[in-house]
Amino acid sequence: MVFTKQLREGVRRGRIRCSVRIWMRPHVKVGGRYPMDEGQIEVESIQPIELADITDDLARESGFASVSDLLAIARHGRGQNIYLIRFHYLPPGARPRTKAVTQRRGERR
Repeated sequence: MVFTKQLREGVRRGRIRCSVRIWMRPHVKVGGRYPMDEGQIEVESIQPIELADITDDLARESGFASVSDLLAIARHGRGQNIYLIRFHYLPPGARPRTKAVTQRRGERR
């Protein structure tokens, strides 16, 4: 995933942990790791959303001052589908976060 220079420090510090992307189809996958500067971004979730779901709160959570600021960056290319991507930053040498799957006695998978 590519982030504008103005967002990278916030991503590295963990202040920005989501991104709104307008694509034809998803360009990342859950669990995928993508280079950013010297570390990596690990995708936690991808959720299709509607334009009306993009609020000022979501824009601020994504590192922007407002919905219009977010859309000014997100609207490029021919994409028509809107996705909310949740992720975390892995600094160089960090191990990816994994969720342990446990099974209770007697439960089927």
